[in-house]
Amino acid sequence: MKKGFVLSMMSMIAIGGISCSSRSGQTDGTDDFKWIVDKFDDIKVLRYQVPGFEALPLQQKKLIYYLNEAALCGRDILYDQNFKYNLPIRRTLEAIYMNYNGGDQENAQWKAFEKYLKKVWFANGIHHHYSTDKFTPEFDRDFFEMLVACVPDEELPTDFGTREELLAVIEPILFDPDLYPVRVSQSADSDMLKHSAMNYYEGVSQKEAEQFYAKMVDPTDRTPISYGLNSKLVKENGRIYEKVWKVDGMYSPAIEKIIYWLDLAADVAEEPQKSTIEKLISYYRSGDLKEFDEFNILWVQDTVSNVDFVNGFTENYGDPLGRKASWEALVNFKNEEATRRTEIISAQAQWFEDHSPVQPEYKKKEVKGVSAKVITAAILGGDCYPATPIGINLPNADWIRKEHGSKSVTIQNITEAYSESSKGNGFLEEFMLRPEDRERITKYGTLGDNLHTDLHECLGHGSGQLAPGTNGDELKQYGSALEETRADLFALYYLADPKLVELGIVPNADVAKAEYASYIMNGMMTQFARIELGKNVEQAHMRNRKLIAEWCYEQGRADNVIEKVVENGKTYIVVNDFDKLRALFGKMLREIQRIKSEGDFEAGKELVEKYAVKIDPVLHAEVLERYGKLGIQPYSGFVNPKYSPVMEGGEIVDVKIEYPEDYVEQMLEYSRNYSFLPSKNG
Repeated sequence: MKKGFVLSMMSMIAIGGISCSSRSGQTDGTDDFKWIVDKFDDIKVLRYQVPGFEALPLQQKKLIYYLNEAALCGRDILYDQNFKYNLPIRRTLEAIYMNYNGGDQENAQWKAFEKYLKKVWFANGIHHHYSTDKFTPEFDRDFFEMLVACVPDEELPTDFGTREELLAVIEPILFDPDLYPVRVSQSADSDMLKHSAMNYYEGVSQKEAEQFYAKMVDPTDRTPISYGLNSKLVKENGRIYEKVWKVDGMYSPAIEKIIYWLDLAADVAEEPQKSTIEKLISYYRSGDLKEFDEFNILWVQDTVSNVDFVNGFTENYGDPLGRKASWEALVNFKNEEATRRTEIISAQAQWFEDHSPVQPEYKKKEVKGVSAKVITAAILGGDCYPATPIGINLPNADWIRKEHGSKSVTIQNITEAYSESSKGNGFLEEFMLRPEDRERITKYGTLGDNLHTDLHECLGHGSGQLAPGTNGDELKQYGSALEETRADLFALYYLADPKLVELGIVPNADVAKAEYASYIMNGMMTQFARIELGKNVEQAHMRNRKLIAEWCYEQGRADNVIEKVVENGKTYIVVNDFDKLRALFGKMLREIQRIKSEGDFEAGKELVEKYAVKIDPVLHAEVLERYGKLGIQPYSGFVNPKYSPVMEGGEIVDVKIEYPEDYVEQMLEYSRNYSFLPSKNG
């Protein structure tokens, strides 16, 4: 829940590059580096650089290499978690791609098939990675059957039996829009499990699942495990039970490969990281969530290791009930220069907590273990790939955060890739009305965006505390959006605090004004470019931005704090009073913290449903039209660097980094080398 999937203005607007003193690989600067490697549908695929890798000690290079391999070995797990038929569908599509000999590569139907496959790779399945709606093929059923007929039997998935039996399963799924139409349903008026295609539950109703876990929860337990985090809940022959993701359990073949590489990583890791990795391995073997908590405590207490990682079942955005965690991985190392600003912020964590506008009883009396750093991503995996966050705050368990602290990161080489690839795209000129706002964003947008991420991750998610008797899961399907709202509001409120100028983090108030103008415009308008006309806002981070912007617009209407301006037939969102807007952020933060602290489901539901879900269809159509004319893809993701060991006498003497430029080849390579699960799981 704490992953800052802050797909901010970085991915949509050119706001100036981030300078880097040294770079690895084929280039010494950004000018000759090919940032964009592919474009299709609503997606732009980028590369990111890993500056500083070549200067690392050999021990750290080897550690990154081993952790990199572990990060790639769980790829199939996420596909299966997203939808139980994703793996046979992906493998069938890949077999077609590798065996197509139709001759006409420019055939419109073949090109539509290629685009569909690229989208499946990007989304880790057949549902859009953000909206979670199922993709609609732009090739017809007869063409698909012709393609399948060209594939040798031995190259098709055999888990369902014959070719005909395979087609009987997957073909209706691809072409019937009423079958599994959405991966995650958050409708308050229906059984969310029944109407979601995600593969975290089977044969279980929402009511049955909620009752199953409610019986486990002990309200007096001050250190509760994350019930259900690493399992699939199924009902078979009238019995409801969990299939745990562990060695000798569900997903065992992939988990065993992950452990193999983690073992090698532990061999080269130094303490305290060695013990941390060994505890993760032990947890993967047992599936015991108490061991997961023990791992998280070790991980959050390790603030000295230069190389760091995320690997495991972590975030619960894909579960409408907010219990089951998708598999993800990230390997990184510290950006020493950029980390100085986050160290200043984290050192002042108690000051920020004490001066927060929330109720005194919901503030932490003693902020513990807040650590923050700016990192360089070395590899992305699972639910962090190809689309990735620009900030992360973990662990998620409230009691661990309260007693042991949290670890926050801002991923600067990813934000750099967004910024560099978006230069000169015309977005700012099209959607930002006032020249003074455009000038501030051009000058301070990068700093404001990075600081927003720093504050969101470092302090926002780590702030506040639950009331006695509140477990933290009472907000159910609204919990993720409200938690991101809370962290965003904390960041927005403090961006304009004079304390940041006093600390030397920002030069003046224009940094906050740049971020405020961008944020409100995005929340009320431009983020709708990511959503199909007529659809609601479903993704948690998009809901949180719309909730904040729309609530502040309504609350500030009497004072004209935020204004909708129409000029030459175009709608613009303008912030007229930045000081009053900051006060509204504080007022809203107070209420959102209360809702979380008290577990007030009804109040949270009312806010989200009123402000965060529905889109004005006229404004939506206008945004799509204006955005479409710019020729900008609203979503971005990445290909990974490739790491290769340099061997001498059977020993690794160096690790070489390369930057692939072929999205298709990387996806096919990953499917060849990191596909460890059968097409039918569980």
